[in-house]
Amino acid sequence: MTDHRTVAAPQARAGLAPLFKAAAALTLAATLGACTLVPGSHIPQTGRNPWFGGEAPESEAEAVALPELLRLHEISPTRKAPEVTLAEPVLPPVLENAEQEHYDYVVGAGDVLNITVWDHPELTIPAGSMRSPSEAGNWVHNDGTIFYPYVGNLQVAGLKVTEIRELITQRISRYIEDPQVDVSVAAFRSQRVYVSGSVTQPGAYPVTNVPMRLLDAVNQAGGLTEEADWRKVILTRDGRDYTLSLKAVYERGDGRYNIMLRGGDVVHVGRGDDNKVFVMGEVRDPKSLFMGRNGLTLAEALSDSKGINELMADASGIFVMRRSVEGDERHIDLYQLNAKHAAAMILADEFVLAPRDIIYVTTAPVARWNKVIAQLMPTVQAIYYGALAADRIKDIDN
Repeated sequence: MTDHRTVAAPQARAGLAPLFKAAAALTLAATLGACTLVPGSHIPQTGRNPWFGGEAPESEAEAVALPELLRLHEISPTRKAPEVTLAEPVLPPVLENAEQEHYDYVVGAGDVLNITVWDHPELTIPAGSMRSPSEAGNWVHNDGTIFYPYVGNLQVAGLKVTEIRELITQRISRYIEDPQVDVSVAAFRSQRVYVSGSVTQPGAYPVTNVPMRLLDAVNQAGGLTEEADWRKVILTRDGRDYTLSLKAVYERGDGRYNIMLRGGDVVHVGRGDDNKVFVMGEVRDPKSLFMGRNGLTLAEALSDSKGINELMADASGIFVMRRSVEGDERHIDLYQLNAKHAAAMILADEFVLAPRDIIYVTTAPVARWNKVIAQLMPTVQAIYYGALAADRIKDIDN
């Protein structure tokens, strides 16, 4: 007796033959039209790029749009990227011409004064071990006055320490012959400078008898953070905003930007949100990167993104996309680095990036084809196993 399974197996394989032919035809069609089936974006290599003398564009829309937008360059020892220069703010004349050489602290409400009359301890409030000088001093009231023996209420707000000393000496000389008076500020509380933005410790910092300049305020606030834009420091004074540059002070020693601050000034250090680049494509860790205060090269950006994906990337297709200058007929400058030879990364280290550059590492052709296969395999497997199940059902019915 013949086992029906020995007959059914060849019949099942014969029944699947048309399906395998259909799957092969589908794969061939995908090969011919792979450009439209590959997922994700892609930039052609130099050899296949129609604007470097390669084959024709993939579509009519691409043929019209891209040449109107792109200006293509190759990164080579003889053709490097243009020098990147970042505009710096110009010091406003109102600040440049301000009087900054002579400084004397002006007393205000909330300050604490320490007044001493020599040889007259009864007129001096002792600052014992349980009280600090600020606690034992004469507090300037909200109306700008202090009270002192033999003198009474004295208006001191808006006066310098030397002026207060002369005023007390004149008043108290009616009662004491040739008084020797000394006045100092025990606590500076009336005036503050406010530091905000990309600093380590934003907050309010007192103005003292020592002149406070821009660098002093930033240093008291703990210095700049990694994300700080030292070319964009906003000073708000008397309701007006002025843009200053710490880069000019640090790198060139331009003391004009290190202006003297006043009570009530607000110093805001901006973030470098515009000073970042974007690394995309076949790298191990696509991300946006802050350029930092010393700039960023193409090699540094690739390294900070953990390098290119050696299994998927096309090393000859490392691109930098940059917005052209305003008014240029081409909107995008596209720079290509062929890093098939690893020594070409020296050129990448010489390529200085500009803010908002986009770095794109394109996919290797075989990796793009593997993506097509990965898309087709679920469909082919579904057809195969579906037909196999159908044949088994027929065998059971027979």
